[in-house]
Amino acid sequence: MKKESNGKLRIIPLGGLEKIGMNITAFEYEDSIVVVDCGLAFPEDDMLGIDLVIPDITYLRDHIEKVKGFVITHGHEDHIGALSYVLKEMNLPLYATKLTMGIIEKKLSEHNLLRSTRRKVVRHGQSINLGQFRIEFIKTNHSIQDASALAIYSPAGTVIHTGDFKVDYTPVFGDAIDLQRFGEIGKKGVLALMSDSTNAERPGFTQSERTVGHTFDHLFAEHRDTRIIIATFASNVDRVQQIINSAYKYDRKVVVEGRSMVNIISTAQELGYLNIPEKTLIEIDQLKNYPPEKTVLITTGSQGESMAALSRMAADIHKKVTIMPNDTVIFSSNPIPGNEKSVSRVINELSEKGANVIFQDAHVSGHACQEELKLIYSLVKPKYAIPIHGEYRHRKANASLAQTLGIPKENIFMLQSGDVLELDWQEAKVVDKVHTGEVLVDGLGVGDVGNIVLRDRQHLAEDGILIVVMTLERGTGRLLAGPDIVSRGFVYVRESEGLMEDARNVLSDAVDKCLSRQRNVDWSRIKLVVRDTMNDFIWKRTKRRPMILPIIMDV
Repeated sequence: MKKESNGKLRIIPLGGLEKIGMNITAFEYEDSIVVVDCGLAFPEDDMLGIDLVIPDITYLRDHIEKVKGFVITHGHEDHIGALSYVLKEMNLPLYATKLTMGIIEKKLSEHNLLRSTRRKVVRHGQSINLGQFRIEFIKTNHSIQDASALAIYSPAGTVIHTGDFKVDYTPVFGDAIDLQRFGEIGKKGVLALMSDSTNAERPGFTQSERTVGHTFDHLFAEHRDTRIIIATFASNVDRVQQIINSAYKYDRKVVVEGRSMVNIISTAQELGYLNIPEKTLIEIDQLKNYPPEKTVLITTGSQGESMAALSRMAADIHKKVTIMPNDTVIFSSNPIPGNEKSVSRVINELSEKGANVIFQDAHVSGHACQEELKLIYSLVKPKYAIPIHGEYRHRKANASLAQTLGIPKENIFMLQSGDVLELDWQEAKVVDKVHTGEVLVDGLGVGDVGNIVLRDRQHLAEDGILIVVMTLERGTGRLLAGPDIVSRGFVYVRESEGLMEDARNVLSDAVDKCLSRQRNVDWSRIKLVVRDTMNDFIWKRTKRRPMILPIIMDV
């Protein structure tokens, strides 16, 4: 690509920079926008009842005529999880490698979007042209197969987006990362490198996925006389392959449990990314036909998610599997930042049931540590560095690394979601901020729960609710019945009859006073009096502020 061009490239992250998850970035040049990834995040503790969080794509909606399609780096939820919601709004083509596309297609078919969505499977080393952009897929390694980095060629210069990656010279399946290609593109001149920061605080190299295989071998040899239950990420196909290899070697049958795990394993098997010896896999109902020490369960729930299979087993609410004393439970994952509490709860519950829980050394990360990041920076030699994928501290560590490798501080950009970074070979600067945010998914509702509803839920959760019911006579406004007070989540009425009686008396006086002053019955005025009176009285007596809900009927 030629370097001389008057236009500037705009890089606009729409999510994924404040926390782990919800990765989505728009690249814009003149009349073309290409979107890289479209992921979800899991809800924070204070998002009561929320199932998923997806990015707000107002910017894409407003410029839909420019958007050429979604280019996906790999098949993890934090990179593809929001696609089925976003594609309902905007029908755009998808470009991804084979396994990534296989996983996405399963999701799309669940949402009835498969037939309407245009899809193209891209091989590593292949390029696609989208408007003013050419995008090349480069082979990388990660904790899921078929991960890619992207070289995004625009008239203003080339940007390399690493996706999530690590450098694994001995991967379990397929080839090692294509470092040569990074070097070749680096020689031609790279405008900017956007690189994964998840492990940027960790020195050294990330170990090869194969080392976990050796660990499993030792664990299987050591625990020959117990049932083994292994919790890992559903998407880590290589991990599953290595567990199956060890199970086959020690003559154990394997059960796969957890919906996401079953989905991904069947997809990987169909596409040839998993090699399972015949008669090794059995259905969960067949478990009872084998002695426990001849079985292995591979399950979801390594992050302590309350509805995942392992958590249900630990809490004794799994329909088909009961944890028995002596079971060996292996956590083949590290807690994602923010999940430590839930994981610790599940470990405690399992231990109380007499299981032997192992959570050290049965995991290696899928993300590059400092030495691998340095390697990529040295090969690519970018003019500008843009740390992505991670919390602020991870990206800060990545920025410091870039500086030690000679990239000047003013050429390193710590962006926030919504920042518009304009860049070419002369200069780069943040010129604007676009609207971004989180859209909350609760059940079938997408975006219908906002801050106000969440605030109400928190209020209800913290202080409960008091419902005040009364009946007025139409026309005269005389109080015919009530006020009656119903409490939910505030106090247990039978033990607080005195408090409720006093509240009712105070309320009756206030309502009578209000009604005697009014000629025409003003309902909103009465409701206000009820709220204020109750709030004052309850606060004085209990120092609590429940939600007050007046209901007035007229007959």
